[in-house]
Amino acid sequence: MANKFDVLGIGNAIVDILTHVEDDLLQSLEIPKGSMRLVDELESDSIYKKLGQCIECSGGSAANTIAALASLGSKTSYIGKIKDDQLGAVFKHDITSIGTEFNTPPATSGPSTAHCLVLVSPDAERTMCTYLGACGQLNENDIDEDMVRASNIIYLDGYLWDPEPAKAAFRKAINIAKEAGNKVAFTLSDSFCVDRHRNEFLHLAKNDIDILFANEDEIKILYGTDDLDQAVKMAQSDCEIAAITCSAKGCIVTNKDNIIAVEGRTVPMVKDTTGAGDAFAAGFLHGISQGKSLAECGALGNLIASEVIAHLGARLDINLKSFVEENT
Repeated sequence: MANKFDVLGIGNAIVDILTHVEDDLLQSLEIPKGSMRLVDELESDSIYKKLGQCIECSGGSAANTIAALASLGSKTSYIGKIKDDQLGAVFKHDITSIGTEFNTPPATSGPSTAHCLVLVSPDAERTMCTYLGACGQLNENDIDEDMVRASNIIYLDGYLWDPEPAKAAFRKAINIAKEAGNKVAFTLSDSFCVDRHRNEFLHLAKNDIDILFANEDEIKILYGTDDLDQAVKMAQSDCEIAAITCSAKGCIVTNKDNIIAVEGRTVPMVKDTTGAGDAFAAGFLHGISQGKSLAECGALGNLIASEVIAHLGARLDINLKSFVEENT
């Protein structure tokens, strides 16, 4: 009997609050243009009060991947922690409205729902101030065991490896997936994240991860080498499948028998690279779910990523299934 879900995402549940700002506001707030920094709730509230009209939409790296997967036609579900507040309602509405099953119980006390203030300058540069709030409170009790068992692939966001309760939740989900004979996919997420948790991530790669996602910098940091070819071969040895994005050059994908370079796509105007890795993972995992070859999965990942970077924001408001049919 086929599983109910193609991919289950587990990661940060964040609401993006987007607004246009002038450069002089960033200067007055003493926020470096183009930066991404963590802020506490008090600082986030202080910045928010100085902003004009805003648009709110759900975000978070793994959630962006799941949203794109749903748009491609995959059967999706998500686990992430929100609070029972206004932004929590926004996150739940957005992710369920695209057909993704999301039933993680919201927190009734403690930090508010995580949010990211996305300040867009006139030149389209994005400056981000992120308050992690409730999403870091994810714990083992939030893992829906039936949902994990019913998912062909679980996709884990390395950003959420910092809090110990969330790490325990990940380990629980990995164990359940393995026992059920399902695949575990993991994204290294960020170079700093890899640097903080290198030994643990290496252990995961060698023992638990079936499908590893990384960019060039992340994979080299993971394997402690400046030689990309060497890092790719080490990932090939450790994981059933590895997918390494190489910016405009495309990607490198591996299995136990092959290392394949997949050429990137030309983008006439790059507007915003935020979410490119999330989009690539969506295209790649959709290809895996459809039984496509590694090269086809890499090409599909490149296609979705190339469309995202041609727009502002990490999510597309187009039907990706139709887009793929028109462009392949």
